[in-house]
Formats: sequence, structure tokens, C-alpha cells
Amino acid sequence: MSGDSENLSGAQIIARTLKSQGIEYVFGVVGFPVIEIGMAVQEVGLKYIGMRNEQAAAYAAGAIGYLTGKPGVCLVVSGPGLIHALGGMANANENCWPMLVIGGSCDEDQQTLGAFQEFPQVEACRLYSKLSSRPTSITLIPQVIEKAIRVTMYGRPGAAYVDIPGNFVNEMVSDSRLSFPTLTPARPLILADPTLIRKAASVLSHAKRPLVIVGKGAAYAGASGLVQEFVERHQLPFLPSPMGKGVISDTHPLCVAAARSRALLQADCVILLGARLNWQMHFGKPPRFASDVRVIQVDICAEELHNSVTSVVGLQGDIGEVLKQFGALPWSGKYKYPHESAWWGALKEKIDKNARQIAAMADDKSTPLNYYAMFDVIQKQLPRDAFIISEGSKTMDISRSTIFNHLPKHRLDAGTFGTMGVGVGFAIAAALVAATDAERSGQKPQQVVCIQGDSAFGFSGMELETSCRYKLPIVYIVVNNNGISQGCPEDYFDDLKTTEDVALRSMPTFLTPNTRYERIIEAFGGDGYFCRDAAELKGALEKSLSNAEGGSSSLVNVMIDTDSDRKTQDFMWLTRSNL
Repeated sequence: MSGDSENLSGAQIIARTLKSQGIEYVFGVVGFPVIEIGMAVQEVGLKYIGMRNEQAAAYAAGAIGYLTGKPGVCLVVSGPGLIHALGGMANANENCWPMLVIGGSCDEDQQTLGAFQEFPQVEACRLYSKLSSRPTSITLIPQVIEKAIRVTMYGRPGAAYVDIPGNFVNEMVSDSRLSFPTLTPARPLILADPTLIRKAASVLSHAKRPLVIVGKGAAYAGASGLVQEFVERHQLPFLPSPMGKGVISDTHPLCVAAARSRALLQADCVILLGARLNWQMHFGKPPRFASDVRVIQVDICAEELHNSVTSVVGLQGDIGEVLKQFGALPWSGKYKYPHESAWWGALKEKIDKNARQIAAMADDKSTPLNYYAMFDVIQKQLPRDAFIISEGSKTMDISRSTIFNHLPKHRLDAGTFGTMGVGVGFAIAAALVAATDAERSGQKPQQVVCIQGDSAFGFSGMELETSCRYKLPIVYIVVNNNGISQGCPEDYFDDLKTTEDVALRSMPTFLTPNTRYERIIEAFGGDGYFCRDAAELKGALEKSLSNAEGGSSSLVNVMIDTDSDRKTQDFMWLTRSNL
């Protein structure tokens, strides 16, 4: 044996493997049998963020994957710890974000004997991931983890799970018996069939009412510049998906988000760039789309092509590379959609009408505030480059049309899976990324603003302690309407409590009125503000953004009208079947 060899524990092997694969962030809740793994990752220079619940840890790890392109790691204990993390794993997988969960499990010689927190973890995680595996020996840990990381990033991104038997964590082995894989190569780029590129260009050229739909896949692919170049060169109207906002600025003159329903319904040709025809896009079918709409679909995943609606042209490839292929065609320099067309006229008419409706509601600053008045105050205070995290039914829905994004991957919300409770975990991830980017660039960190309904905040509110413990400069805004979607006034609820059985008579949507959520962050050393009108909200936001520049977290608890709602919609938010 070489005199230079050393003995390493399983925990140290895991940590060194993660380090060698370029992992930067590990989130988790430690306990038996993974405490030593948490300590080992810090010893090799990885940032470990100890959360208060595995679900929030998993949400944060998934968001790191989306924001950086490298999987965030979620470290959990066996049994219930892993089960708590399944929500975040499923969320990452459905949103196509790279994420790795490492879970401790019972010792190998105790399996099937009723061991502490014994659970079929590998089998359970197969439903929520692209890969679920367990190394069969301590020496195979590096290979299994490298493959898991590679699988999270290659093809359509997603989650992976690696199970670590408890006896592996402190088992020792000579490093002479180990082989640490080199850094996983960047995922291979895929170009579309050139014949199909030419066909797609021809279809687009003949469209009378074209529409480009930009999804979060375009943001993840780092194709923002190429998407904007494509849209501007051909003067095409574009509509961002909720997290596609910011790939091109929401205030760009070609953005038709304010005429979303009309754009979807009347377009005769839609080109999908990293967006899917799922529930968020109403499956591409009537009554939200024209029955004869022609779809040009660009997606990294071949299995996604022609889903729900058969595309006229399905282009499998990386969005950036596919747009370069379009740009190389002679057609590219000739085709420009006329801005004076009837289609543009119809879209602008709808944009102007909706803008007037929203402005009227935003100008009404009477107390209690309505959603639009509240968001008007918030929007005017936000830095242009801020990360915006938004969740909570109406809070999230209305913020999409009232809070503007100007940079890619700077809006995170409930996403494809419609997951509530993601907000604080996402905000923590965004703040870590902003801090790291600032260290590398020498610039000030971009602000992180997390806007949540009071119900959504309740899922992970205790993570405010995590935010304060790690000195993360986040501005939390709790939009408080006393309930889930709709609450009730305080006097009504007080009468209900004194005269009725609350469990029988309180509406299922009601929460305790006027709850002072800001006091939670004050308990952890942050600053809290309680607001009832526009002036108080403006002042609280100014102080909170200033606090963030100084490196601390704040929470603004703003009361709004319990009856406040979205402006009248042409369609219900959720497309339902007729069955």
C-alpha cells in the first residue's frame, strides 16, 4: 500500500465526490444517520444550509438547479425525512430542474427486520425522479453519485435520488481502492433536423396571426439573447409563460402578455420555445386556442413533441442551437411580420383595454387595499433586476400581470406542478445565488423579494429562522386577506368563535384574521412591518429594501380587502373537461 494513501469514511467520500462534480450548495435537516455527511461537505468547502423542514430544503435545492444549471443537493434522514422531501423532488422533476436527493437509510444488515425508520426508499423515489439508486458497496459511491448528477442535467433535466445505508456513512476504506470520476462534461447540444427547420420557416412565413410562446425552458437553456434576437428580427408578438417572464423584458413592445387570452385564441400559428401545451397553456385546444392552430414546437425532449396537439413541425433540439439554425437560413434576413397588420391592431386594442382596467383598480388606494393597488405600490419600489418569488392563488396570478420581470430566471412561482409552499425555500436559494454571483462579479447582490399569500406563507414560515440565521437579505411580503383565496373580516370571525362551533361553521378557506405574521421574523432578529394602507406599505418597502442592502431580512405584512379579486376574466383560470 502506498505511503501516501489515506482512509476515508463514506461521508468523506460523498463530500469529495460532490465537490469534484462542481456542486456548491447542500440543503438539509440532519440527524441519524447523515450528520457526518453534513459535516463532511462543509470540510471540503461546500455551503451547507440547515433548514427547518425537509420539504423546504428540497424546494431550495430544486431552485438552485434551475438558477445555476447544476443540481442543488438535498440531504435527508431516513424514512419520514425522505418522505417529507418527496414534494420537493416531485416539484423539481415536473419543472425539469436538476436536483439530487441523498438520503440515509437503515444499515444493510437490518433490512427487513423492522429497523429504525426503515422504508423502501429507492422504490418510493422512482415515482419522483429520473434515477433512484443505491451503491452496493462504499467504493462505488463516487460512480453512483456522478451518474446521478449527470442524469439530472442530461436530456430533460430532473431529479435523482441516491440512497446511502447507515453503515456506509462511517465505514472506512483506503483511497487507493477508490476512483473519483472527473467532472461530468457539459451536456451535449442537440440540433434539429435541417429539413424540419426549413419547413418550420415556411409555415411561419405563411402565418397571418403568428405568436411566439416563451417558456421557462428558454430561460434554463440560457437562450435569452437568441430568443430576443429572433423575435425582434422577425417582429413577432411573443407571450411569456409564468416563469418565461424576463427571457425578454415584460415591457418590451413586442410582448403581448396583457392580451393573453386574445393572443392564444386567435393565433393561427404558435411557435413554442421551451413551453409545453399542458394545463398552463390549456393543452393547446379549444376553447382557449383555435381548433386549426398550427403549432411549431421546439423542445429538448423528443417525448414532449406532439403532446396534446400534433405539431405541424416538431423540432427536437436545444433552443439556442435551433434558433441559430433559423438564423442561418436565407429566409431569416427576408421575413419580417408587418407591424401594421390587423393582427397587431387587434392585440394592441386588447392590451390598451386591459391596461385601462388595471390602471383604474391600481389608482384606487382606498383602505383596505385591493390587489392591484397593492401591487402598484410594490412594483414602483422594486429594483429592475430583482429576483421575484411569488405564490399563493390570487397573489401569484395577479402578480404575473402587475409585477414586471426584465431578466431571465428572475421569477419563480408554483410552476408546472402548481406547488404551494415553495416561496421561502425558493427565496433562500435565490439569495444564495445572488450572493455568490456578487462575490464573483464584484457587484452588489441583486435583491430578492418573496411575495406570498398568507396561506402560502404558512407552509414554510418557520424557514424565516433559516433566512435570519444565515444572514440572507430577503424582503418577504405577506399579502394578508385572512384566508385561502378569500378570508373574512375580524369582527365576523370573532362573532363566529363566540357563538358557533368553529369546526362546523367556519368556511374552510378562513384563517385567523389580521394575524401579525411580521412578529415571527422579529423573533429571529429580522425587521417586521404591519401595513394597512398604501403609504404604510411604501414606507415599509423602502425600509425593507434598505435593510436588505445592509444584509438582513425583513417581512412586510400587508392587509388587503378580503373581497378583492382578479379583474373580470374571459375564461376560468383552469381548463376543465366536459366529462
